[in-house]
Amino acid sequence: PRSGESLNAAALVWSKAPVIVGAHDTGPLIRSRDGFWLAIPTPAAGKGTRGKALTPGEWERRRGLRLRFVYRRNGPSLLVADGRLNSRGLGVASRSKTGRGQSTVPIFLLVPQVKLSKRLDLGRDAANAIDGVPGLIMAHWIDERI
Repeated sequence: PRSGESLNAAALVWSKAPVIVGAHDTGPLIRSRDGFWLAIPTPAAGKGTRGKALTPGEWERRRGLRLRFVYRRNGPSLLVADGRLNSRGLGVASRSKTGRGQSTVPIFLLVPQVKLSKRLDLGRDAANAIDGVPGLIMAHWIDERI
């Protein structure tokens, strides 16, 4: 109620991101849209616009380097750039004519799919909250009456 006390307590619990909360509750399997690879940026890739993760195409456009595919039998495959790491740890083109300081820098890890771990158990938490509500109402009501 807008004023006073009520034994008919009600609450509305909501989220601005129900899809994300649901994903952490169920632990889904994530695959790429086209069925090839998921590109996971390494710290050497840097950040995209507005802090978002970069795509391989956007990284190539911004840095002016071509990414090379490296298949690995054990572990994730890689997209690497033949360049160097700058002082901030980002992969950039090498300005050296002789190749000094040049290295192969892994920019993206490529995996076919990712399984999110189940981080929440909303059913258990909701049941615990429901079980505790009558006791909380009675404790508050008795304190007010005395």
